[in-house]
This record gives sequence, C-alpha cells and structure tokens, in this order.
Amino acid sequence: MTPIDAGSELDPVHPVPLPQRARGLTSAEVAERVARGEVNDIPVRSSRSATEIIRANVFTRFNAIIGVLWLIMLFVAPFQDSLFGYVILANTGIGIIQELRAKKTLDSLAVIGEAKPTVRRDGRATEISTSAIVLGDLIEIGPGDKIVVDGVCAEADGLEIDESLLTGEADPVVKHRGDQVMSGSFVVAGGGAFTATKVGREAYAAQLAEEASRFTLVQSELRTGISTILKYVTWMMIPTAIGLVISQLVVKQNDFKDSVARTVGGIVPMVPEGLVLLTSVAFAIGVIRLGRKQCLVQELPAIEGLARVDTVCLDKTGTLTEGGMDVTELRPLDGDEGYVRKVLGALGESDPRPNASLQAIIDAYPDSEEWRCTESLPFSSARKYSGAAFSEGDGTTSAWLLGAPDVLLPAGHPVLAETEELNHQGLRVLLLARARGDLDDPAVKEGAEAVALVAMEQRLRPDAADTLRYFADQGVHAKVISGDNAVSVGAVAGKLGLAGAQDTVDARTLPDDQAGMAKALDENTVFGRVTPQQKRDMVGALQSHGHTVAMTGDGVNDVLALKDADIGVSMGSGSEATRAVAQIVLLNNSFSTLPSVVAEGRRVIGNITRVASLFLVKTVYSVLLAVLVVCFQIEYPFLPRHLTLLSTLTIGVPAFFLALAPNKERARPQFVRRVMRYAIPGGVVAGTATFVTYVIARHYYTGSGALDAETSSATLTLFLVSMWVLAIIARPYTWWRVCLVAAMGAAFLLVLIVPRLQDFFALKLVGASMPWTAVGIAAVAAVALEYVWRWVDRRFPV
Repeated sequence: MTPIDAGSELDPVHPVPLPQRARGLTSAEVAERVARGEVNDIPVRSSRSATEIIRANVFTRFNAIIGVLWLIMLFVAPFQDSLFGYVILANTGIGIIQELRAKKTLDSLAVIGEAKPTVRRDGRATEISTSAIVLGDLIEIGPGDKIVVDGVCAEADGLEIDESLLTGEADPVVKHRGDQVMSGSFVVAGGGAFTATKVGREAYAAQLAEEASRFTLVQSELRTGISTILKYVTWMMIPTAIGLVISQLVVKQNDFKDSVARTVGGIVPMVPEGLVLLTSVAFAIGVIRLGRKQCLVQELPAIEGLARVDTVCLDKTGTLTEGGMDVTELRPLDGDEGYVRKVLGALGESDPRPNASLQAIIDAYPDSEEWRCTESLPFSSARKYSGAAFSEGDGTTSAWLLGAPDVLLPAGHPVLAETEELNHQGLRVLLLARARGDLDDPAVKEGAEAVALVAMEQRLRPDAADTLRYFADQGVHAKVISGDNAVSVGAVAGKLGLAGAQDTVDARTLPDDQAGMAKALDENTVFGRVTPQQKRDMVGALQSHGHTVAMTGDGVNDVLALKDADIGVSMGSGSEATRAVAQIVLLNNSFSTLPSVVAEGRRVIGNITRVASLFLVKTVYSVLLAVLVVCFQIEYPFLPRHLTLLSTLTIGVPAFFLALAPNKERARPQFVRRVMRYAIPGGVVAGTATFVTYVIARHYYTGSGALDAETSSATLTLFLVSMWVLAIIARPYTWWRVCLVAAMGAAFLLVLIVPRLQDFFALKLVGASMPWTAVGIAAVAAVALEYVWRWVDRRFPV
C-alpha cells in the first residue's frame, strides 16, 4: 500500500493528524468508545426473532376465527365438540417449534459464514466481528471486501470501489485519500484503509444491509399463491357463515345448544387452517436439512426458487475448479529464464492481496529482495491485467504487465498461436509483458513487449462432474460464464463432461442488444472473456426469454450478476460482497451441495401443491354443504366432532407425512391454478354425494335418534369420498403411502366398531340398507372423481 504522506489533513472523527493515526486506535480508545455506545450495533440477523415467529404463527386471521368458535363450543357443547381447538393449538405449537429450530440452524450457520473485517488497533491488524467496530476504527480493505460502515479513505493503493448496489452505477469509482466510502459498496481492485465516521444505525446503508441479510418470506410463488387462495376463501366464508347462522338458529328453531354446535360445525371446516402452518413447517424443515449440509439459506424462498430454476450460470473459478492453481510451465519468449523468474517474483511481492493466479506465481517464484516496487496497478476483472514498476538491483527501472494474452496483444500476434495451443489443454495462460508507458495510462498495454508465457493448471473439483450430470438429468441447462479464455474454459468444462463444452464463445464478440445476446446464450454453453457487466447483462438476457436463472460465483466480479439472478449462490470462501448479495451460501464450498438444495425445493413445492388440494377440497365441500343446507332449510348434518375426526384422518395426519416425503418432480409454475383445478371439482363431488346421502337418510329414518342416524350415514359417505381424494393425491403409490391410506381407513373403522368411540364421536350406523346406500353413493362419487380429474387434466392443462 502507498504510505500516508506527512501533512496536516485531519481525521473527520478526531482532530489528530492522519499520519499519527495510521496505527489505528489504542485499546484504551476502543474501550472509551464502547463505553459511550459508539459501536456498530446493527443486529445482522439471519432469521426472524423468536417473538416474530410466535406472533406470526399465533396471531393469524384463521386462528382468530377458530379461537372464537372454540371458546363458544367450550361453553355450549360437550368436550368432544371442542376438539378442533386443541388440534389448532397442537398444530400452532408444532409450527413454532419447527421455525425456532430453523432459526437456531440459520443463526449458527450465519456466525460461521460471517465476514470479519480487519481493523488496525495498537499498530496491529486484527480480525473482529462487524458488530465490534467502533467510531474512528481504521479498517483495512482489499479486493472483494465489503465496506461495512461509512468512512473516509485514509490509505489508497489503486483502490477501486463498486457502488452499484447503492447508486446503480456499474463503473467502479477510483478512491483517493480523503474520499468518502459508503457502507454497502465493495472493493473491486487495489487496497487501502478507511476511518469509520458513521457506525451502527447512522451508516448510510445500515437499513439496506440489515434488510438484505434478514430472514424473509418475499418473492415466493408458493406463499403468494396460498395468500391469494385464503383471500378468496375468506370472502366465500363470510356470507355462507351468516346464512348458516340464520338458518340454524332462527329458521329451524332447534335446541339452542345443538343449533350452535351444528352452526360451528359448518363454519370450522371452511377454514383451511393447516395449509399455512404446513407450508411454514415444510420450509423450516428444509432449512434444517440443508443446514446439516453446511448450506446457509439467507432467504427461505431461495429453496423454492432454486427448484424452479431451468438455467444455472456457473463461474468456472471456484465453482468448477478449486481456488488454487499450480504453475506447470514457464515459456520465455524474449530474454533469459532467470531474469523472467526475478520479474515474476517481484510482481508477486508487489500485490499485498494476490488473487489465485498471482498466488500460484508467488508459490513458484520467490521474491528478489534487491528489487523495489515503485508503482503498482492492481488486477481488475474489467481490464484483465495487473502491473508494477520496479527499481531493479542494478539501479535500472522497468515496468511490467501480467494478464490475459489476448487482451494485452493485438489480434494476429504470433504469440497468440502458442497461447491457443496451451488453452486447448485446459491450461490458464498469463502473458508477462514489458510496458513502455506509465502504468496509470489507460493505453499502457499498447506496444507492450511479450516476454514470457506462464501456464497454470487449475484443480478440478472432484464433485463437479456429478453435479453437472445431475443438472443435465433434471433438464436444467448449465452455462459456464468466465472471465478466462473461452477455449481454456471449454477444455475444463469438457473434462467434466458438460454437453456442448466444445461450443465456446468469446464474449467480446457477443451482440450488445439483449435479444441478440439471449439468442447466443440459448445456442451456446461456454463463454469466456466475460466482463462483470456482461455477466449481469447475460442474466437479464436469459430472463427475457422466460428462463429462471441461478448464478453461482465466489469472486467480486460475480456480485452484479448474483444480485440480478433469480437465485444467487455463493461459495463460503468467496468474497464478502458475494456472500452478502447471495440468497444461498455453500459454507463447505462444495458445488455438490446444489443438488440437495434443488431436491429440497422440489420436495417443498411438489408436496405443498399436493396437500393443498386436500385442504381446499374440504373448504369447497364445506361451503357447498352450508349453501345447500341454507337453501333447503334443514339442519346442518355434522357436529364439530365429526369434522374433526374426518379432517384428522383424511387431511391432517396424511398431509403431514405427504408434505415431508421425498419428491423429485420438477417444480412447475401457476400454483393457484394447479391446486384449484383439482380442489373445486373434488369438493363439488364430495359435497354433492354427502348431501344426497343426507337427504335420502332424512326420508329413511324417522322418530327419536333419526338425526344422529342421518349424520352417521352422511359421515360415512363423506369419509369414503375424502379417502378416495386422498388415494388419488397419494399417487404414485409406494409401500408407505399405501400403508398411510390403509391406516387412516382402519382408524375410522375402529371408531365405527368400538362402542366407546361410537359414543364419543356420536357415530352409529343404524340398520343395513342406509349404510350400504351411503357406500354405494360414495362408490359412484369415486368413479366421478376419477373421470372429472382426468377430464380436468385434458381440458385445463398447466
């Protein structure tokens, strides 16, 4: 880094000359600021607080409705008619416990993945947590580091900062001493240090940073769809419930308590109360499962989103290859090899924060102590080269560039043929060139003299080939987008078995318009020499063709694309900036974890779509029965205890197991349409069959106890039809699904044959004719269900 000059410029926080403050704060000064509360106390949370979780699960619209009805039933009806309230308590408790477990998992993973800024205190560089920064701290920064608090630049060595996440401007801003730096921006090149001038909630981007890292439930088609369904259910419930109340309490003039019980029995099943709960539980369990695999889900919908992805954009370095490299060949072009080795050693020493390529050179070529760096040009992914000027041991001076051969040399240069040969072997090639002008001149590469080629071998991730094969099997297209030479990237992808790896494209030849770029992306697989802005444009181009795009990466040049992609996936070892904008962070740096995330998302979406039909069939048939009862001016056929039993056996218990079962179906859009096209006809068939049985039973039974016998017959029909709905939804069958359906049927049979259970649930089949009639009507309804659902599949395809 460039040392601070002597002078009278003052620190904006404390009026002490900057040169005297280059050592940073002392321990005593830090303690004073902590005592004054001048600490960066923004709580960076990975999840909702425990209070928010409890509030979200307890204080819901439907819990309020059920709660009021439950209190009424506790006063006017037997205990068994208020069972539905205890079920809601149990379900809500399960939801809270699961989300608290998920919170614990998220918070522990967030601590593991938390970036630790380097501050200078007592003259020593120390890593501390973000929350431990105090006002006036001197914070060191380098490529990939995120600016965590507002400050003023105290040291700068080719420092370039990207403020696009705050301002929308993609071009990096060169910073000099005394310039403002804002929290939320990140370093793309060079290094330096800045003095913290605003910490905690006073920082410019504090609220943005807190919101970006908070547990969220936004941008989820699943949750949005369920909210839409519940909105319509609420509007349906209100007039139906009013009509039912009037019908049961006024028109029929029944016994008051019995009328209240049957009114509540008609309203309660209209509420699909378990649907929201089950969705929360499914998401929470997904977080816990992924957490065990060291996968931090920073936003829950990311699980769902990755399951919907049909295109994955992969950055080669850090994703398909491991971070490290090894120099395999040094090929001098002009000059002796010993001198070239000295140059490379000096270049390695000139950069305090070397990237992977330069680190490989440092490992291979030791520094020459007699060479002194007089000027440096940090590497930038936009220009694709770095440089340095030296005073050599004999007093002569020289300036050097190290970077991409096809960027430093004009087209047609004879050295490029050698480079191409090495690229075809999958090697990464850097050119060492002697510069003729000043390093800060934008045209410094013009006229540079090629001196040597440095070939490096990249270490392939052992799990990359299997992961690419998984995506291919699942119909997810992989696009490799890299800043390296296209031929070299294609050779690496080819070694991993990626289909289409031989079709490589140099991104400098891509059309600038979105339509042309989208067409090129659809037709090709591997792209090289891609700039950070182009990565962002590529994501937008793919999205313009209707693709759901995931972007993986670990470098600072991936940040813009990660932010714009539908799902951003960062490696845990990646830069702080990439981890901050990604929705999913692979803390174990294992690309092979992605299939687990996709599978978890598909399990959640597929299973919730499946069980949502169960809940909404109940809502539809409950509303239909209530409407028919009001129109025909007769008693509602069920007490709350009957519907509690039916809901538990045909919906509650089966839905819990079905929602957590393995499911590899590819996630498909239009959740509301997919669910309702089955729920409406299913509910209409179930409600109609039940009402027909009830009406026939009313004409069949007479005398005392007739209503109980009529209710029992209607309950039998509704149970059998609901079981058939469950049997359809449980397809394709596995041994445990068959056992689940059979167990629910056996449980209902147990209620019918055990006297105590008969009395408890007020279920007793009278005679033989009417029960068999109920079975026959249910059988006809089952046939109708099969026909109607197949017709729906043909008539209303999704």
